Amino acid sequence: MSMDGRIWKEKAKIDKIGIILLYLYVTLEVVIVIIDKSNYTNPLEGQLFRITFLLASGKVFFTRYSVKEWAALLLSGILGFVSYKLTGRNEILRIVVFIGACKNVDMGKVLKYVFYTSAAGCLLLAALSLTGIYGGLAMEADFGRGYTQIRYCLGLGHPNSLHCMFMMLLLLGLYLYNERMKWYGYLILCALNYGLFVLTDSNTGTLISFCGIFGAAVIRYWKGLKEKKWAYIAGTSVFLFCVVCSVLAADSRFAKPKDYWFQNPLVGKVESRLNGRIMDLYYGSVNSEGTTATWSLFSRPENDYYFDMGFVRLFYWYGIIPGGIYVLLNVALIWQFYKKKDGMGLVMMTALSVYTVVEAHLVSVYIGRNYLLFLMGMYGSGILGSDSGKEEYLWTAYRLLGKRSGYEAEK
Repeated sequence: MSMDGRIWKEKAKIDKIGIILLYLYVTLEVVIVIIDKSNYTNPLEGQLFRITFLLASGKVFFTRYSVKEWAALLLSGILGFVSYKLTGRNEILRIVVFIGACKNVDMGKVLKYVFYTSAAGCLLLAALSLTGIYGGLAMEADFGRGYTQIRYCLGLGHPNSLHCMFMMLLLLGLYLYNERMKWYGYLILCALNYGLFVLTDSNTGTLISFCGIFGAAVIRYWKGLKEKKWAYIAGTSVFLFCVVCSVLAADSRFAKPKDYWFQNPLVGKVESRLNGRIMDLYYGSVNSEGTTATWSLFSRPENDYYFDMGFVRLFYWYGIIPGGIYVLLNVALIWQFYKKKDGMGLVMMTALSVYTVVEAHLVSVYIGRNYLLFLMGMYGSGILGSDSGKEEYLWTAYRLLGKRSGYEAEK
């Protein structure tokens, strides 16, 4: 075997080790998500996150990157480290390493693996609940609507959580298989969504699920739509509109509540549909935690109050600078959807943007339940504009500075 042949064979072995580490990482992240959705309180969650971080770091170690990608990883890592030191939260650092670990991986296969393992985990929780082995079947309470209801959660902790996981898996499934869908498949999904609504009475999850199904059908049958730039501009506008609306809702100069009523009629009308979500920002805690008065550039350890509004939580938990960077990355991701003609990516982004105004499913410590992060990993090189160029492993990265190495690769 020639020298070049031996080098490429060695690279193939190294890349395979990295891919195995990534799948171990994804498996553990999904397991953590399923445990969180159950009634079980996981005492080892922090330790498990450390293991996932090490697995993702191992994948980065066994992956070749361009100089631009190495620079982006370094700068993003510094951002994550600063956030960790100032807030005690390590999510940004974990997310940076995960997105970097997605390089040179067939993310389509990874997303299918996430879809089937997550679906299996949710079905297992539902089966345990229905058989009475473990987990709550239903909840009887006042869910912020002024009257007592019985709503079903099927072992997933809360009715909204049940419908949320259905919605997320629905969107992911459509992302993976929409091109194979028949017209009656969308009707079946609509029927399943409505049937689950009868059990959960989850308005937001039901509405966004219907929107996702409708958007998928439009992308599927409107020939040429996924190639139109205006569609992606519209999606970007919806995303930014959702962010701006969230910021305004958290800003007392605009919302201005008084005596548990909003003086701004627009905010009051929106709040009437959100079951106290905006009001909770102002009266749910002593210091109106979550409002813009409690935001700062990099947040602080005291900002640990839980509420439902996702974009507001993003800026409150992590700070204005990290939140702003996340917004810009999502806009850049939509641009990649346009370049790759990824219409279902646009549908998923748009639907989840609206959902994140109301719910904070995507803004959490659980990477395994935010599928947009997987798409960022898929399109990470494109976002950086480094789809081509010389790439090196970490231990030979000095070659990018002109030094000699036998591991140079042309992508």
